[in-house]
Amino acid sequence: MSFHHELTAKQFTKENLKPLLENLTHQGKKIVFTNGCFDILHRGHVEYLCQARDLGDYLVLGLNTDASVKRLGKSPERPINAEDTRALILAGLECIDAVVLFNEDTPLELITFLQPDILVKGNDYKAEEIVGYDIVTAKGGKVITINLVEGFSTTSLIDKMKK
Repeated sequence: MSFHHELTAKQFTKENLKPLLENLTHQGKKIVFTNGCFDILHRGHVEYLCQARDLGDYLVLGLNTDASVKRLGKSPERPINAEDTRALILAGLECIDAVVLFNEDTPLELITFLQPDILVKGNDYKAEEIVGYDIVTAKGGKVITINLVEGFSTTSLIDKMKK
């Protein structure tokens, strides 16, 4: 199998990911879910994603589409990298098992559909305020926040490049 094929094999629609996750759950595997834009991948992202993967057996990354990034209002030039580029780069990380794009403003619909066991976000959020908290905890799952690596952000990276 070619390396490029392995990358595209990690990219899913929510519909074709669901049966795979159900099968993994049937085997007693813990599904971890996190989400974000991951516009310009940096050390903070990689450390965060690897820690998220360590919390279970299979890491699903919900990735904002370009349209949903624009609606987040980060800045007019964002995202820097298009969704297909961001998805391919993230699929190249060993710690990520699946990348699935979502176009909504939040990943609530995706979380509801996929029903992960563990929901993860950075510690810039309080667990109870994380989108999907109710869905995951209602099924006996966990919502976990991970400490973010200080000094790394896409925005600060872009500012640095502009200077």
